[in-house]
Amino acid sequence: MKGCFSHFMQKEISEQPESVKNTMRGRINFDQKSITLGGIKDYIPVIKKCKRFIFVACGTSYHSGIAVRNLFEELLNLPAVVELASDFLDRKPPVYRDDCCVFISQSGETADTILALRYCVDSGGVCIGITNIVGSTICRETHCGIHINAGPEIGVASTKAYTSQIVALIMMVLKLSEDCLSLQNRRWEIIEGLQQIVFKIKTVLKLEQGIKKLAESIIQNNKSMLIMGRGYQYATCLETALKIKEVSYIHSEGIASGELKHGALALIDENIPCILFLTKDSLYKKVHNSLQQIIARKGKPIIICNEGDSEIEDKFITIRVPEIVDCLQGVLNVVPMQMLAYHLAVFGGFDVDCPRNLAKSVTVE
Repeated sequence: MKGCFSHFMQKEISEQPESVKNTMRGRINFDQKSITLGGIKDYIPVIKKCKRFIFVACGTSYHSGIAVRNLFEELLNLPAVVELASDFLDRKPPVYRDDCCVFISQSGETADTILALRYCVDSGGVCIGITNIVGSTICRETHCGIHINAGPEIGVASTKAYTSQIVALIMMVLKLSEDCLSLQNRRWEIIEGLQQIVFKIKTVLKLEQGIKKLAESIIQNNKSMLIMGRGYQYATCLETALKIKEVSYIHSEGIASGELKHGALALIDENIPCILFLTKDSLYKKVHNSLQQIIARKGKPIIICNEGDSEIEDKFITIRVPEIVDCLQGVLNVVPMQMLAYHLAVFGGFDVDCPRNLAKSVTVE
């Protein structure tokens, strides 16, 4: 089943061009720039009347909600909140009939997410499921939903499901915003990005040998890592930190770079690896300021930047990825970080596909 790959995780990372293509297959007409989502088709008039979006998930699925939150707020001009299912259940916040509740789960059987779903159904909210497993509990108990069609994922650490969840959620918001003429150019820009993304993921996968060497240098003397970014890349920071923790057992922390001066800067020195997402978007200059702060403290940043970015000096360690529309850049940026986590685990001599103490699907609270 693993073919020529050493582990399922490595295989699933390499399958992402195909899994993302399958998520979009039959749903996007690139010539007409239109989206068709049969799973939510009957509920679209109801969803469009909603006044707030609540994304509820755990782990990697939670990060996919954070990755698209900005875009939902931008295209729908509605508040969007992302909740950890366990914390959501602890607080039991008010949910109203004009709320759209989106439940994200790779397996569709995540215990906390299912309990949160039942709470929202009882409260009268419109409930949408985003899952990878047809016929799962979340599929059955939500009003409507979208299957991400990423294919089987065997490795405990989720990789291709994460990128497919982001693409599925982006297609959803593009569909819901199709009536707004003032946003058509923005929508078309994103659809063009979706058309290019499969080829660009293939380009990123070619970076593996360089990332393998980087992992070998990191694993030698480091027990902790910092990962920083902001805007659309904040979700990528959190997901990178989670992947490194899950499979390599190196403590890692995802930090919004805007919060650097509020505590995290105290950790910066010449010894701690610091990964910084500095790809081109509206927040580029602000993240560049964070880079200067790291350098001033003798930090040695590892920078994820775009190909051809001449503002990043050659003296830094860089991972250069293709440029794409801002809301999809995280899909490209996370792929080299998945490879980094994988190779850190391999060099550490750990079981990549079955990390200690973890299960693929968390079916108990």
